[in-house]
Parts: sequence; structure tokens; C-alpha cells
Amino acid sequence: MKKILLLGGSRYLLPVIKEAKALGLYTITCDYLPDNIAHKYSDEYRNVSIIEKDKVLELAKELKIDGIMSFACDPGVTTAAYVAEKLGLPNCGPYESVEILQNKNRFRTFLRDNGFTVPTFRDYTDIEKAVSDAEGYTYPVIVKPVDSAGSKGVSRVDSFDNFRAAAEYAMANSIHGRIIVEDFILQHGFSSDTDCFSVDGELRFCSFNSQYFDKNADNPYAPAGFTWPSSMSEEHMQELQSELQRLLKLLNMKTSVYNVECREGVDGKAYIMEVSPRGGGNRLCEMLNYVTGQNLIRNAVKAAVGMPLDELSEPEYKGSWAQVVLHSYKSGKFRGLSIAPELLPYVVEKDLWFKDGDEVEEFTGANKTIGTLVMNFPSREERDRRMADLGSWLKVLVD
Repeated sequence: MKKILLLGGSRYLLPVIKEAKALGLYTITCDYLPDNIAHKYSDEYRNVSIIEKDKVLELAKELKIDGIMSFACDPGVTTAAYVAEKLGLPNCGPYESVEILQNKNRFRTFLRDNGFTVPTFRDYTDIEKAVSDAEGYTYPVIVKPVDSAGSKGVSRVDSFDNFRAAAEYAMANSIHGRIIVEDFILQHGFSSDTDCFSVDGELRFCSFNSQYFDKNADNPYAPAGFTWPSSMSEEHMQELQSELQRLLKLLNMKTSVYNVECREGVDGKAYIMEVSPRGGGNRLCEMLNYVTGQNLIRNAVKAAVGMPLDELSEPEYKGSWAQVVLHSYKSGKFRGLSIAPELLPYVVEKDLWFKDGDEVEEFTGANKTIGTLVMNFPSREERDRRMADLGSWLKVLVD
């Protein structure tokens, strides 16, 4: 029986474990939090921090694994690439390339140096230096850690007066004590945050969507919903797909799922914002299975252990789909959902992660999600109208 080492233990690993077991694999989860939910479903759990790559390497040698994977778990992506490269296991691409993709400053620098469209940026390890430079910025800017996930530590800053607090917030959420300050790209329409897949460096599956945010949430940069197909222009989607392919070739990437964030600016340009060789959080791969009928999770697991892949093709969207990321505006006891009766026929799946009376927290990032709704609307117009006014038909009840 082949063994796969899965880094992390979040809920997003559950479908990965399910697919791995269906393929006859022995699943081992690994992190420093033994109470994480995924450990209850894997065949074995090991308590090792996933950011300590040499300790994970020693564990992988001890276990004699056949593959390693970090799915919907940013901190483990570089560790997985490091271990795979050291042990000669199937991997998504060179460790150095993965390091570039996972570090916001190195990624922006690589894009700039290779002629991609990129916002102006600077990185800092010293807050006082950042504050000193900040008087000369043209606002708004975005301030964020170079190495965090789930929108933690991210702020839009509209004036110098608010810069120091944002820089301190970003630094507090950086694993390596480094932040990046970049021009805020005023977007046209919706940004895109969805998953893609390459086979031997060729982009076989490239999807785009529309990403929604909740301006009333404590963290307005944590995604609150997604819809497929995307509202992005066909011209820009073709340009971005071509540029993503060029990026993968330059980095010598191989076979992998990727979480890709893009946006159209009001300046008429299309920007690649982030590319991470992992499945995205917020159940994006699961949504793409609903939307296109293609199982990226199964292929990602197969790739990690060197099994032949299922055939992949460019996505064809089967309907007007939406995912709502359920969240609360306050901390308290969860008391359920209230959904307007006329919307119930459009609900394909309701996935609640808390029971009545459980304590939930205010939505400060993706890790405070309460659950998700998967919906299929009769038309794009109906979908967009309802998604633009969630509060009129959906309420998360907390007291």
C-alpha cells in the first residue's frame, strides 16, 4: 500500500483523505495541533510542525512515504516541495521555484523582472523604515505579510495616518518578519480566485471566477463568496491564461493543482496577483467538480504519488453556480441559518461546521468560516442579483 503524507489538519483536507483512501493509499496527517479535525479521518497522525522542513524530511524518511502534499495549507507548500525534492518523490516543480511562488516579495520581483504586469511594491523587515518611506507613497496601498495565508494581516491603507498600524498588523502575522507594501490595484468588476491544473508544465485546466467580499466584515479582504462562470472579459482571461502558462514554463513547474488569484484593473490591465501550487481553501476544487465535472482533488492526489492522471480538459461550466462562505459579524453561540424559502430550491449543498450552541468567532479570516452553501441558480442574472444582496435572504444566527 502506497503512503501519502498530508501536511496540515484542517477541514479542507477531508476530501483529499477521502480520495486518497478511495485510491487505496495509506494516509498520514502531520502538524503540531493534534485536535485538528483531519487527524480523526487519516490512517495515522504525527505531531511535527509543518514549517520545520528538516523535521518533516526526517519523518518522511522514517515513514518511507511515496508522496507528500500540502493541500489548502500555505505554510506546508514549501516544506512539501523540499521533502519531495530531497527524496526524489513526485513533485510540483523545483523547490526554488516553489519558494518564489510562496513569498509575495520574491514573486512580485520575479514577475517584474520577467516582464509581467505587476503593481509597484517594496518589502521591509523594519517597520520604522517602512513608516519613513510611507510619507512618499501615493495612496491607497495594500500592506500585507510576505508569507501569510487566509488574508491574515492584510490591510488597505488610504492615508499615511493609518500606515503604522497596518504595518504592525502585517508584521505580527508574518512567519519570517517581512512585509510588503504595494500599489492597491483598483479593480474593474470582480477579482478571480480559483484553481488550475498543469500536467508536465502544460496548463490543462484553467478556470476563472468572480470573488465576492463582505465590506461589513471585520476583515473585508477575506473572501465571502464565489461564482462561476467569471464576469471577467474574454480578452483578459485569454491573456491571463497565456501569462500563467509562460510563468509555469519559466519556473519549470511540473504536474500540480494551483490556487490562482487574478484581477482586472480600472487601468485596463490584467494582473496575476498570486499563484500557489496547492488547492485553494474555501473548497474551490470541490466547487469545480460541481461546476465542471472534473475532479482536481483526485488528480492532485494521483500526481503526488506518481499515479496516472484522469484526463483533464479546459472547463465547461454547467450552469450558474455560487458558493457562499458563511460567517458571523460577531462572536457568540451559533443558532443556525435563516434562508428565504424562495432560495431553498437553489441550494445544492449546505455544509455547516458548527452545531447549535457551539461558540463561533467574528469573521477575521478564512479560519473563522462557519460553513458553506453551494448553490446553482437558474440564470446568471438571478445568481448575480442574489449574490449582490446576501443579507436580504441569508442570515447567520448568533447570540
